[in-house]
Amino acid sequence: KVIWTVLVTILGYASSLPVGDDSLCSAEELAKYRIIFIGKWSQTAFPKQYPLYRPPAQWSSLLGVTHSSDYSMWKKNEYASNGVRDFAEKGEAWALMKEIEEAGEKIQSIHGIFSAPAISSGTGQTSTELEVHPRHPLVSFVVRIVPSPDWFVGIDSLNLCDGDHWMDEVSVDLFPYDAGTDSGFTFSSPNFATIPQDTVTEITCSSPSHPANSFYYPKLKILPPIAQVTMVKIKKSQLGLSAPFINLPARSNEIIDSVS
Repeated sequence: KVIWTVLVTILGYASSLPVGDDSLCSAEELAKYRIIFIGKWSQTAFPKQYPLYRPPAQWSSLLGVTHSSDYSMWKKNEYASNGVRDFAEKGEAWALMKEIEEAGEKIQSIHGIFSAPAISSGTGQTSTELEVHPRHPLVSFVVRIVPSPDWFVGIDSLNLCDGDHWMDEVSVDLFPYDAGTDSGFTFSSPNFATIPQDTVTEITCSSPSHPANSFYYPKLKILPPIAQVTMVKIKKSQLGLSAPFINLPARSNEIIDSVS
């Protein structure tokens, strides 16, 4: 009787634990998406200290992964891994790729890795394809802001599964993040390691609250999006065909601010 009571108590506790987002996916076997990354980092939108040369404003290649809730590439308010640090600071992907590979081998949490070419200016777009699975319906990626100390944009664990079906299209506005590994304030700051390391934080128009901050616009309530990502489900009839170039219209995101 005592053992039965203990078992009931344990089972009741287990049933009350939070369930990972991916455990509820009962969609078809798998789905493919075209992911389109659009840079909106223009001198008109972000006039303060806008990098014009050595190097000019641009975006690194996009590195992403489809995975289950057992894996996390990066999270706001948590410490960046060594791989994310190397990518955010220098655009080097080897350590991050190794971390992804090890996570896939250890806990079977990775379905696939995807990447898209770099963009040689602050505005423009790049794209690639990705595949998700009912047990791995989450998407995460990072793109480094170039030049910058350790700043990036990205998505953390976006679920493309909605119950028993895959979403047809998802668009997300992106804002800059600080990896917490370099203490530079401006786009062209020299390397100055943050010791001890800080957590990943979102950069806003008022944080860091310092006039030297390249994103410091005290007259604004919120920064405009510096980039946007759209994921469009590829229909089965289109599988195997070369995907057309999707030219998404850019929405205005200009800053109206006297600070320059």
